Amino acid sequence: MARRRITPEDGHRALAQVAAGSARRTELATAVRFTLEELAELAPGNSVEVRVPPFGVTQCVEGPRHTRGTPPNVVETDAATWLDLVTGGTDWPRALAAGKVAASGQRADLSAWLPLFRRPA
Repeated sequence: MARRRITPEDGHRALAQVAAGSARRTELATAVRFTLEELAELAPGNSVEVRVPPFGVTQCVEGPRHTRGTPPNVVETDAATWLDLVTGGTDWPRALAAGKVAASGQRADLSAWLPLFRRPA
């Protein structure tokens, strides 16, 4: 079970502000952290570390637990790319091919869980 820090209401509000282009750094950070919490809830586990610097990190996906040093399965991307992935603005293969996502390890493919949300119409 993911540890919640951001309410769904606050998370969805921040996502809407990002989609509208009116998000400040605070709302951008909230949107990223909320979606990382959602991913951890949807794909519980500790075998993949997802990093969206400087806003957040989470561990997710069932499998061998990582305890020390650099995890064997790491996904790292910027906030804009992450939010595009989680809202369906882009897909996993396209983001990887464009070099916007760094993914290492056998379990680092998140395409089964993305997008988490659809962009508002």
